[in-house]
Amino acid sequence: MSDPAFSRAGPDVRRQSLIEATARVLAVRGASGISVRHVAVAAGVSPGLVGHYFDGIDALIGQTYVHVAAQVDAALQSAVAAAGAGPRARLHAFVAANFAPPIADPDLLATWIALWSLVRTHPGIARLHDESYAAFRLEIAGLLQACGIRDEVMVRQNAIAITALIDGLWLELCLSPKTLTAELACAIARQHIEAVLVGGLDG
Repeated sequence: MSDPAFSRAGPDVRRQSLIEATARVLAVRGASGISVRHVAVAAGVSPGLVGHYFDGIDALIGQTYVHVAAQVDAALQSAVAAAGAGPRARLHAFVAANFAPPIADPDLLATWIALWSLVRTHPGIARLHDESYAAFRLEIAGLLQACGIRDEVMVRQNAIAITALIDGLWLELCLSPKTLTAELACAIARQHIEAVLVGGLDG
C-alpha cells in the first residue's frame, strides 16, 4: 500500500522522494543489490509507482547521482558564501566544507561508493562522474585564480592535486574518524594549500 503522504504530494515531490529512497538503498545494499522493488519498499510505495516516474532502475540511479552531487555542491557553495569576500578564506572554506556534515557522512560515503562502482560499466554514470569532478576542479581553479595564481598550467595541476587531497582526507575521515579528525583534515589541507599559494604567487 502506498504512503498516503506520497499520494497527496505533487509529481516533483514524489520524484524527489523516490530519489532519496534510492540513495538510502544504495548506501545499504550497494549497486548490485538495488532494484525497483527495494526502492519502492524504502519509499513506502508500490513498484508500479516507481515505474511511473522513472524509466527503470538505471534512470533512477542516474538521477540519484545528479541529486547527491547537487547536495554536495549546495553545501560547498553555502560554505564559500559564508566565508565572506576574502579569496583565501573562500578557498579554505570550500575545502573545509568537505570535512563537515553533510558531506563528511558515512551514509553519504556508502552511497558514493555504490555509485562509483558503476562508473566502469555504465556509460551514463561515467559521464555524470566526469562532469561532476570537472565542475569540482573548475570551482577550485577559480578560487585559486582569485587568490592570485595566474599560470594556467599551475592552476590546472593544483586543482587536480587539491581534489585528490580532499578525496583522500574525506575518505579517511569517513572511514576512520578516530584516526583522522575533521580538525586535522582541515589543518593538513590548509598547510598544503598555503604552500601552493606561496609557490604560485612567488612564481
